[in-house]
Amino acid sequence: MRFLLAFRKIPAPLLLRFLRNNKPFCSQSRFPKQSESPSQFYGSSSQITSELHPLTAKPEQEDDANVIDVLLNRRGNPISALKFYIWARPRPRSFEDDDAFWVLIHILVASPKTYGRANELLIRYVASSNPTAMPSVMVSKFVDSAKSFGFQVNSRAFNYFLNAYIKERKTDFAVDCINLMIELGVIPFARYVNSTLTALIRRNSISEAHELYSKLLAIGFAGDIVTTHVLMRARLREGKPEKALELFSRAIERGVEPDALLYSIAVQACCKTLNLVMAFELLREMKERKVCVPSQETYTSVIVASVKQGNMEEAVRLKDEMVIDGIPMNVIAATSLIKGHCENNDLGSALDMFRKMEAEGPSPNRVTLAVLIEWFSKNGEMGKAVEFYEKMERLGVTPSVFDVHSIIRGCLRDGKTEAAVKLFDESFDSGLANIFICNSVLSWLCKQEKIDEATELLSKMESRGIEPNVVSYNNVMFALCRRKNMDLARTVSSNMLGKGIKPSNHTYSILIDGYFKNHDEENAWKVYEQMTCSGIEVNEVTYQTFINGLCKVGKTFKARDMLANLMKEKRFCVSCMSYNSIIDGFIKEGDVDSAVEAYREMCGNGISPNVVTYTSMMDGLCKNNRMDQALEMRNEMENKGIKLDITAYGALIDGCCKKRDMESASALFSQLLEEGLTPNVAVYNSMISGYRNLGNMGAALVLHEKMLRVGLRCNLLTYTTLIDGLLKEGNFILASNLYTEMQAAGIVADEVMCTVTVNGLSKNVLFVEVVEMFEEMKKKDVTPNVFIYNAVIAGHFKEGNLDEAFGLHDEMLDKGLVPDGVTFDILVNGKVGKSQPIGVASL
Repeated sequence: MRFLLAFRKIPAPLLLRFLRNNKPFCSQSRFPKQSESPSQFYGSSSQITSELHPLTAKPEQEDDANVIDVLLNRRGNPISALKFYIWARPRPRSFEDDDAFWVLIHILVASPKTYGRANELLIRYVASSNPTAMPSVMVSKFVDSAKSFGFQVNSRAFNYFLNAYIKERKTDFAVDCINLMIELGVIPFARYVNSTLTALIRRNSISEAHELYSKLLAIGFAGDIVTTHVLMRARLREGKPEKALELFSRAIERGVEPDALLYSIAVQACCKTLNLVMAFELLREMKERKVCVPSQETYTSVIVASVKQGNMEEAVRLKDEMVIDGIPMNVIAATSLIKGHCENNDLGSALDMFRKMEAEGPSPNRVTLAVLIEWFSKNGEMGKAVEFYEKMERLGVTPSVFDVHSIIRGCLRDGKTEAAVKLFDESFDSGLANIFICNSVLSWLCKQEKIDEATELLSKMESRGIEPNVVSYNNVMFALCRRKNMDLARTVSSNMLGKGIKPSNHTYSILIDGYFKNHDEENAWKVYEQMTCSGIEVNEVTYQTFINGLCKVGKTFKARDMLANLMKEKRFCVSCMSYNSIIDGFIKEGDVDSAVEAYREMCGNGISPNVVTYTSMMDGLCKNNRMDQALEMRNEMENKGIKLDITAYGALIDGCCKKRDMESASALFSQLLEEGLTPNVAVYNSMISGYRNLGNMGAALVLHEKMLRVGLRCNLLTYTTLIDGLLKEGNFILASNLYTEMQAAGIVADEVMCTVTVNGLSKNVLFVEVVEMFEEMKKKDVTPNVFIYNAVIAGHFKEGNLDEAFGLHDEMLDKGLVPDGVTFDILVNGKVGKSQPIGVASL
């Protein structure tokens, strides 16, 4: 604690009586000159003796009384008094015990000619004091000497005390000195206050600096423009730009004429508050008043702020204005502009700016390259991202962990796994890889179900001192649960606990979900019990996992009861997602009435259905031939302003197609196109199937051609439906072409496709093709069904190949197939009638 009031033995009224000339610095007649120094006239003691001193006694013999008497006699000639004092005190003495010294200070501060001498003497006094004299001691000595020898206290001396502490970097004593002056009503010189405030701010005592300034304001201290500079910078440093602007406004109100620095600080403050209107106005004012051309720093602040606000047009204009004013663009402004272009998805302009930097300057730095790497990675242009990464290495710039992470994630996302693995191995071997990079690679390995590689990476991380965290283990457990390897997932969970890593809610939710997907409700509940025993709070995600899991295993009623209990106990904030799981569960169980009941309960509880809710309801209603109710749902969606997504349109279109209402299906198809949605393969398949059922293969083939034009890959169901319809029409050539197209696309025929094809070929008496299809199925390990065997047996019977026909009957038995009545009629009764056609829909 500072000794702020140690001089209180002197009553304050007495001190005030001695004060004079206590005007602020700005009203003093002249500022102390730094050039004025006693060294200009400090001569040797013999010189001073011969010229000025009439006494014959040696200086050492002069006592305080004699020295003080001589000084008082020369008070009208301060320079003579100073020279005498130097002659009388040639050797250092304790200034605290030297009353003559304080008499001299009174004499010197009384004359403008010797202000500098007084200032210099006090600086030497503070410097030579050991320990440093406290402000209270200085003030007491000064005031006591005034009282003893009839001087009036000159406020200037206090300022010189303050300056002495500043010169010696005694900031705490300087603050104490100012506080003493405040108590005495003495206004410090602005220059010394500014130095003290700056010292406080440099040592991060910003609040103390503001408190001191507030006290000074109370006694009428206004400060100067430098004071405003210092305090505004302090406000910016502590992250309070709005306070900096308040200081600026107050300075302008006092009539302060802003200089270049004040404008620059104010512009920076505007930029930090994103008050760009004021920033632009200040820039305009600087140029109009011709105070100065805005500095590079000022322009850069406004450019960066404009980019942050997304105003790229203004940022580019300022950059051009800056260059026109002859100020070169710096790397901060250029990098900010590049980032702004990237955020606007204008990577072309970002590249142009980078090339300009390379050609004209400033030279790109690590941040510039990192911005380009990040954004090219985000946009999937990994070739460019890698190019800039390699450029970084060529320039000798060490990539950061973030740069490496961006490249690895981008390569993994875009399927460039070889490049990603190579970079990861390099970063791992160099020690650059951290837990985040490792977890990204772990996540990718787990999604690819490369469990062995993932567990190996866990071991490598530990050997390199990168401790796997709960996210690392969760990734591996999630992959194991997807593969339904619950035993190994539980082992990984146990290993995590053994290493002292506390599982999260997500850890337990992964296990619970895995058990439900494995139809193991019992173990799912055991995990729940373990979770609660571990003291981990069961959150909404875990409850939702249970509800969803019960619905997936066909226990939707149990899920509904659980939800009701959670609502009653207020342990669960029921969301739309919970009801969506229950509605979907009932629909998958074929209980549409219960789904409708759950929907009404949901609405009754004030929970608004979303597009997923309506899609599930419409899908269930359409599959149960309740199209009127499904269309009512569609109308309700539109009335609530909820747009149908492609899945919702697909459910309605499929329902209309199954009812053979292709007019309504076509209208819905056109509507989804008008909404800007892109039909998926499932929607096209529904439409093709609908036209096939009506025998309109022309319309079906038009849709197939459209799929190819828009780049959609037809799947097996698409080809099966088209080939079935064409064979029914007897169009074997086109059906054959589609079958060849399917094979070229790498799609393998399954039992349904083979059945459809054999059925169609048999009807068209194309026995050779039937046999070829039959043999092809066996080569591809697709076991023909009873229907296909019957078709081939019938063909052989018609051709008179009875041995082959009976041989196929025995082959059926060997494969575990049970011949049906049609087989019996062919082989026993010789009946080869028309088989019932088998279409895709019935299959």
